[in-house]
Formats: sequence, C-alpha cells, structure tokens
Amino acid sequence: MLYGDLQFFDILIFAAIAGFIIYRLRSVLGKRTGFQKQAPEQKTTIKENKQPTTEIPSLLENQLKLENVYKNVNHFNHKEFLEGAKKAFEIIITSFNNGDKKTLKGLVSNDVYSAFEKAIDQNENDPTSQFYSLVIDSIEDAKVENNIISISINFISEQMINEDEGKIIKNKDTWTFEKEVNSSSPIWILTQT
Repeated sequence: MLYGDLQFFDILIFAAIAGFIIYRLRSVLGKRTGFQKQAPEQKTTIKENKQPTTEIPSLLENQLKLENVYKNVNHFNHKEFLEGAKKAFEIIITSFNNGDKKTLKGLVSNDVYSAFEKAIDQNENDPTSQFYSLVIDSIEDAKVENNIISISINFISEQMINEDEGKIIKNKDTWTFEKEVNSSSPIWILTQT
C-alpha cells in the first residue's frame, strides 16, 4: 500500500509542476477568448507603415540597436518586449530542464526544437537546475528584414543545482527572437541560441 501512495504523491507533484508552467505561459503569452473586439480596419499604405507612429524613446546604451526596430515598426515597445523575452527565457530553460517538449514546441522554431529534443533524448538536461538570477546584458542585434523583426539578446543567467547556493552555474547566452511585423500575436519565436 505504501508504494501506491508514493505513486499518487508523484502524480500530485507532476500536476503541480504542469500547473505552474501553464500559469507562467499564460502570463507571458496572454490568452484569447474569442470575444475581443475586432480592431477597426486601418486604411494605410505601405509608405505609411514605414513611418513610426511613436517617437523613439530614450534607450540605455546597451539597447541602442533597438532604434532599428522603432524606425520600421509601428507601436513597438522595447520594455514590454524585453520583459517578455526574460519570461520566455525562464520558461524555455525550465521546460528544457524538465524535459517538457510540449511546452517547447510552441515557443521555438523547428530547428531549435530539434536541438532541444535531441539534448533531452540524450539526457543532457538537468531537472535539478533552477533559476537563481537572470539579466539582459545587451542587445546584440536588432533588424527588420523581409517583414520579419529579428532581435538578438545577450542574457546572463545563474542557475542553482539541487537548491544548493554553493553550486551556482553562470551562463552567457545569445538568443534571437523573431516575429512578423504585422503579427497581432504576442508570441515571439526563439529562432537561434
């Protein structure tokens, strides 16, 4: 009877982890209920789309490359983008560490998913690793080409192993997120790591 109780406890733990990941995804990606008002049709020409409707805000020195996006994309907000990128980084790394391929599938490109899937299948992920700290060091590159916004970010993260503050691993990663200029989706896809 004791063994059956342990299986039930394991199921509860996995359900709690899945619930947390779904909660984090919804807070990062938002949700559509199907009852949102339709945006009024805008009669704009291609020339008008090239002109930003918002002024370029004051950017930190390590964010100056984002001016390229502001010059070519209407209603871009770098603060929202960077906050979302940090949340996406945490969700993607946590999903990878936990071997959660289903969550990864919707957040990364096919090439990146294949690399993560291969690493998970070869047990190169570490479920005992958890975030200790995460900062955006700088914007490596930001461009708009062929109707695609592409932003590369340098992240510096620290991850703790087995909840032991004496075992903290520091990593520097450059990730590239992409999204179509006219996309109304809040989701940016990770295309390079």
